[in-house]
Amino acid sequence: MKFQFPNNLIIEVLEGDITEVEADAIVNAANRYLKHGGGVAGAIVRKGGIQIQIESDEYIKRHGPLPVGGVAVTRAGKLKAKYIIHVVGPVYGEENSDLKLSEAIRNSILKAEELNLESIAIPAISTGAFGYPLNICAEIMAETIINLANKLNNLKKIMIVLYGEQSYKIFKETFKRIFKDVFHSNNF
Repeated sequence: MKFQFPNNLIIEVLEGDITEVEADAIVNAANRYLKHGGGVAGAIVRKGGIQIQIESDEYIKRHGPLPVGGVAVTRAGKLKAKYIIHVVGPVYGEENSDLKLSEAIRNSILKAEELNLESIAIPAISTGAFGYPLNICAEIMAETIINLANKLNNLKKIMIVLYGEQSYKIFKETFKRIFKDVFHSNNF
């Protein structure tokens, strides 16, 4: 499912494996120490190669742990992407978690913009081990993208990549509902 903003920015919601997506950057829902053991992070390192973990470790040695909402960039190793934008999402239910999730999404997108990238793929941040309900994550992501869309000059495509049919269905319906209000149209 695709949406196109007046500035030609395309938002695509799709089911798939983020490690297989062709994009300038993929977003990794990381922990503060960039230890990529499980979930999306583990899959990224398994497919992209150990160099991703080595670069992540070097980043932590130089800069220290990332705060919630913070981003770090590494190369993407053997993946189809050029870069990985690692972002730390909040744990569901912690103080200001919705605001922190919006910040994590926004910072990921703005980092891609800053790097002059044209495309980015984003997973359902914080919905795994951090316990965020898919429907709330989808709402926050859709609203964050809407608020940023007209400020983006380099990014041409934002892909929301969901693993599994259930996740895809929830995000598709949520984006359709929220974007329908923005575009005042059913033409998706």
